[in-house]
Amino acid sequence: MSTPTDIDGRSPGAGTPESRNLPGPGTDREYQADREFQAAWADWHAAHERHRADPHGFLAVTHLHWLDTAPARLDGAPGTWSVEDDAVRLVLGAGERVLRDGHELNPDGTGATVVLGPIPEREGLNLRVEDDGAGHTVIELAKRGGRYVVRPRHPLNPLLARYRGTPAYAPSTEYAVSGIFVPFAAPRPTTVGAAVEGIQHVYEAPGEIRFRLRGEELSLTAFNGHAPGTLSVLFTDATSGKTTYAANRSLTVQAPGADGSVRLDFNRAVNLPCAYTDLATCPLPPAENRLPVAIEAGEQIPYERQDAS
Repeated sequence: MSTPTDIDGRSPGAGTPESRNLPGPGTDREYQADREFQAAWADWHAAHERHRADPHGFLAVTHLHWLDTAPARLDGAPGTWSVEDDAVRLVLGAGERVLRDGHELNPDGTGATVVLGPIPEREGLNLRVEDDGAGHTVIELAKRGGRYVVRPRHPLNPLLARYRGTPAYAPSTEYAVSGIFVPFAAPRPTTVGAAVEGIQHVYEAPGEIRFRLRGEELSLTAFNGHAPGTLSVLFTDATSGKTTYAANRSLTVQAPGADGSVRLDFNRAVNLPCAYTDLATCPLPPAENRLPVAIEAGEQIPYERQDAS
């Protein structure tokens, strides 16, 4: 059984290689391969943690605002915001400064009306607001579930300031398995729920990944990944709600080989933003991706959710 680790990949209380029994001559190659596997995981997870703790990443989100046709002032963002004809109308008053790509949207400081968008689903843009002596605010404007959302992100947000890393299982080659990507006859639009009520996400599923784990034949519906050719799977398993976050975890899968072969390394299963904050709109896994086995690998319930309970 895998055990929890600190974020550097070492099991609490684990000794150094010198303090454990060293392998015999017949197993030194396997020992070295396992050490390399663990070191690669530790490097990857440290990089992932650095990305997560970015000063304007999702841990920096201070508010979640859904826009509609009625103009409204929003906490954490200057101006008055509304939606008209699938675009956002931002009215800035005298002295309100907002930058887009380094350019002032209210250049003379007397006031301005700016139209932003339209923005495609699941995409967005960032605006910048300078803060005297406190680091600047990034204003994220995005479309989620067909609606426009504004999320200010500030580096002094308490969630980010208190972040101390994410617990994870010790890496184990048991949970790095081979699989086969089986494409559908045509990509399937797949509707899934979200971490917030009232919206749904629609993703294109190009196929499914079939694999064997812990004696069971399993499959996962795959979505297109962020990088061209890669795949992304959202899933839950028998650990969800116990040692791992209840709603979802995500795993990126590198592009399939010419024969459809893929590698699923569940040691690299990660939490989505909703595991840390209620100001996220993360998708939930499709029903068929609720695995019946316990995948004791990858990231666990964040400390923030543990503390809240």
